[in-house]
Amino acid sequence: MKKRLFSLLLALVLMISLALPAFAAREEITVYNWGQYISDGTDGSLDVIAAFEEETGIHVNYITFDSNESMYTKLKTGGASYDVIIPSDYMIGKLIEEDMLEPLDFSNIPNYAGIDEAFRNQAYDPENAYSVPYTWGTVGLIYNRQYVSDEDAQSWSCLWNSKYAGKILMFDNPRDAFAIAESILGYSLNTTDENELRQCADLLAQQKPVLQAYVMDQIFDKMQRGEAWVAPYYAGDYLTMVEENPDLGFSHPKEGFNIFIDAMCIPKGCQNKAGAEAFINFLCRPDISAANLDYIGYSTPISAAKEYMDEEVITNPVSYPDDETLARSESFSALPIDATQTMNDLWLSVKTAGANTTLYLIATLAAVALVIVFFILKNACRRRKIARRCRKWKST
Repeated sequence: MKKRLFSLLLALVLMISLALPAFAAREEITVYNWGQYISDGTDGSLDVIAAFEEETGIHVNYITFDSNESMYTKLKTGGASYDVIIPSDYMIGKLIEEDMLEPLDFSNIPNYAGIDEAFRNQAYDPENAYSVPYTWGTVGLIYNRQYVSDEDAQSWSCLWNSKYAGKILMFDNPRDAFAIAESILGYSLNTTDENELRQCADLLAQQKPVLQAYVMDQIFDKMQRGEAWVAPYYAGDYLTMVEENPDLGFSHPKEGFNIFIDAMCIPKGCQNKAGAEAFINFLCRPDISAANLDYIGYSTPISAAKEYMDEEVITNPVSYPDDETLARSESFSALPIDATQTMNDLWLSVKTAGANTTLYLIATLAAVALVIVFFILKNACRRRKIARRCRKWKST
C-alpha cells in the first residue's frame, strides 16, 4: 500500500514538473491603447488580438485609456507595466524627451518598410527610432442634423451657440480643448505665449454656461442616443457613431483643426520587448491594417493596405480629406514644461470656475440661516423667561 501511494505521489510530482516549464514559458504582452481603437471581431470584423494570439502564441492583455494625458500620468506614476502603448504625436515627443521610451529593434519589425514616406521622420520622432505609425486622423465637429444646422456646424463657434445650450459637449482634456479656442482666436495650436493661453482660457470659461458636460469616450452614447447635439471629436470615431445614428454629420471647421498621428511605442520597463515588436509588426501587415482600420474608421499610413479596403472607405472625405481641407490643419508639437503647466493650471481654473462662488453662496446662506435660528431661539428663551416671571408674579 505504501509502495503504491509512493508511486502515485512520484507520478504526480513528475506531471507537475513537466507542466511547470510549459506554463512558465507562456508568453504574454500588455497593450495600452485608446478605447474603441482596434477591430474586435464584432459585426463580422477581424478580431485582431485573437488573430495575433493564434499566429504567434503570445497572449495579449489589453487595457484602454481615454486621453494622452491620462496615459502619461499612468506611465509617469508607475505601478503598472506595459509593453506596447499607442499615444499621439505630441505625446510621443514628450515621452522621448523624458527618456520614457525604448528604442525599437526594426529587425523585428520588417513590415515597417510598408509605412508611407509621408508618415516618417516626423518632428515628434525625427530619426524614426521610437515609434511606428498606427493611424492618422483629424479632429472636427460631430453634430445632429435634426437639431443643428449645417451652416452653424462649419465653425467651432457652434460650441458656444446658446441655441444649443445644454446639448453641447466639450473635450475633457486641456490640449484638445485649448486647440479649439486657439483656432477660433487665430493662434497656433502650439502657442506658448502666456497671454494667448489666458485669452483661450477666458474663451473656454465663457463656454461653460451652455455646456452639458466635458467628455471623452462618453461621447459615443450621448451623441448616438441624441442626448447631446454637437461635440468636437475624432473623425474616425464619427464614422463608427454614424452607423448607429445616421442623423449625425461631420465638419472640418473653417477656422482650422488638428491633424494627428497615433503611433505604437514601447515604454521603458516593458516586460517583453520582442513580443511587443512582434505585435507592432503584425499590425503593420497591409491586410491586418486594412481589416483593422476598415472597422475603426481611422486612416491608414500604409498605402498597400488600401488594396484590401472598401472603395467607399478610402474615398470618404471624413477619413481622407482633400488637400484644400488639409491645408487648414495643424499638428500638435510637444510643448515646453512651463507652457504645459500654464495650460494645465488655466484648464483647472476653467473647469472649477463658479465652484468657489457656489460654495460662497452656500456658506452665506448657511450663515444667514444660523443667524435666523439664533434670533428665533433667543426670542423663544426671552418669552419663556417672561412667562416664568408672570407665573411667579401671579402666584404672589
